[in-house]
Amino acid sequence: MMRWQTLRHWWRYLIEPSLIKRLLLAQMALLTLLWSLGVAFVINESGNDLTLIGMNSIYDSFVEVTDSLEGQPEKQRASLAKLDGALRDNYSDLHEDTFAPRIIVTGHGREIYRSPNTPGGLLPKQVEEIETLYKDGRRWRARTRAVAPSGTRMTVLVPADAGQIFFTFNSRGFYLLPLLISIPVLLLPAWISIRMALRPWNQVAREVASRGPQDLAPLSFKARHRELTAMVESINNLMRRVSDSAIRERVFIADAAHELRTPLAAMNINVEALQSQTTDTRTRQLLSGILSSGSRATRLVSQLLMLMRSDAAAHGAVEQVALDELLQDRLAALSGLAHVRGVEVELAAEDGVQIRGQRETLVSLIDNLVENAIKYSPQGGMVKVRVRRCGPEAVLSVADQGPGIASALQERVFDRFYRDPNQTQSGSGLGLAIVKAAVEQHGGDIRLDSTGRGPGLLATVRLPLAA
Repeated sequence: MMRWQTLRHWWRYLIEPSLIKRLLLAQMALLTLLWSLGVAFVINESGNDLTLIGMNSIYDSFVEVTDSLEGQPEKQRASLAKLDGALRDNYSDLHEDTFAPRIIVTGHGREIYRSPNTPGGLLPKQVEEIETLYKDGRRWRARTRAVAPSGTRMTVLVPADAGQIFFTFNSRGFYLLPLLISIPVLLLPAWISIRMALRPWNQVAREVASRGPQDLAPLSFKARHRELTAMVESINNLMRRVSDSAIRERVFIADAAHELRTPLAAMNINVEALQSQTTDTRTRQLLSGILSSGSRATRLVSQLLMLMRSDAAAHGAVEQVALDELLQDRLAALSGLAHVRGVEVELAAEDGVQIRGQRETLVSLIDNLVENAIKYSPQGGMVKVRVRRCGPEAVLSVADQGPGIASALQERVFDRFYRDPNQTQSGSGLGLAIVKAAVEQHGGDIRLDSTGRGPGLLATVRLPLAA
């Protein structure tokens, strides 16, 4: 099983798009192109090489041997064959017949000697002129020289068919073999050089990945490379625009919520005054509905202001906070709400639990968790609040006896303005969003679960302890 997983991992690595693999393939393609161009140049030059044809000493040697052995045809042919073999050894590649020059010697109107495998009908029409001849689809460069006074003629034929030369060149492995040997050897140095060249890019990626959702400050990485400078500046400009947009949004919401508090408070006061002065039952019911809606609107405005303060506090001063003492203070402040709801609040706090954070944000976190627990607990129910150390973390838990939240919705309820459709209590859907934002600002984690003993919800918050 482990071996199969390893194979799958490497297969995914091979097929997954990667900039390093793209650069490696580009280098391999460039190497192949350069080698192909070099081979093409060599083949072209070999097809147009006129060095052998232009060497008069070779002609003179063959003619001298021919004339000196006049009248001894067998010996004459044997000597010319030896000279031809020596010439072919010097000017052919590994005795490959495709590249070998051909020799034709004639005298007194008859053919004295012809190299093996020389096509017929390949005699130039002119003497001392280099001509291009074609036979059976192949191209030849040829020159005939007549030596006086014997009149013996010698013709040198050199193959100049580039296609045939390449085919033979490739069939001997001279084209593919160097590529197959060199490319694997060059892959490792190329991979190392690319990885080293991409180090600044990886540093930018690591810094971006380490940022939290609220950290929109410009990147601290100072790019010295032209290509990377443009990318870093684009990222910083984007962060600046997002930060400015978020600030404008927070300011707008905070201003709107602040402006709504006064008219909502005035409306509630006037409705309460009207309710106290009327004796009509129907009118009192209508006024009670208005008061209830006004209270909901007031709570929504208060939570919006709390949310904006929580976002703003993310960039505020950090201090050392005794979580156990802060819990005692906030539960004392919320005791009135618990009394009205007929809910008992129990606190079990370990002494000296210290964390570092923004005090106002932690107040919002505790208030929303405890208020929700009191709000959803039934008459006569109990809310249990616990704080303790667990390794390097402080663990805060709030358990109620309310209806709880379905497991499928326990992540969704942290979204702003989202409420469990099965809840009967009124609300704005901002309380847990405020809690989630506060927990993330302090580098912690929050989890919702069932209490395990009947109905209810258990909210567990983990925050790093102060060093």
